[in-house]
Amino acid sequence: MYKDKTLVCKDCGQKFTFTAKEQEFYAEKGFSNEPQRCKACRDAKKNSTRGDNGPRKMYDAICAECGKPCKVPFEPRTDRPVYCSDCFKK
Repeated sequence: MYKDKTLVCKDCGQKFTFTAKEQEFYAEKGFSNEPQRCKACRDAKKNSTRGDNGPRKMYDAICAECGKPCKVPFEPRTDRPVYCSDCFKK
């Protein structure tokens, strides 16, 4: 069985816990490496700028299903429907 492990984040140097449940998840997915960053640094890296292009541009759109305004990461075209995240999940 897995046991919680204390690891050190390679970005901020803080200690963080790699829980038994996370280890089990990594094993199920076939991941062979332990995480290198704490959750805060992983989230910051995900949300950081993308190369030299800056942050991802979001576009305003109207959901074709429910009619609510929403934002999407691509430029909507008139010949294709756009869905908000709730309608897209359906």
